[in-house]
Amino acid sequence: MKSPDAQTKAGRTRLRWLLLAPFVAMLDVGSYNRMTPTLAGIPFFYWYQLLWILIAAAIIFLVHQRERSREESEGAP
Repeated sequence: MKSPDAQTKAGRTRLRWLLLAPFVAMLDVGSYNRMTPTLAGIPFFYWYQLLWILIAAAIIFLVHQRERSREESEGAP
């Protein structure tokens, strides 16, 4: 059975994997290299990338908040 410290580190590691999602989504350019559908006249190629900027910001915020709350509950400075 894992110790509580090992479980905490494993949970942090799993949560940090989310940070790779925007990077991986941008790697497959062929999947979003098209003009349609447009959004308010903006081609898909551009608004898809802009959407991932917002998603990445949300993921970073989520990971930061979870790690900060874990540190506070552990009593780390």
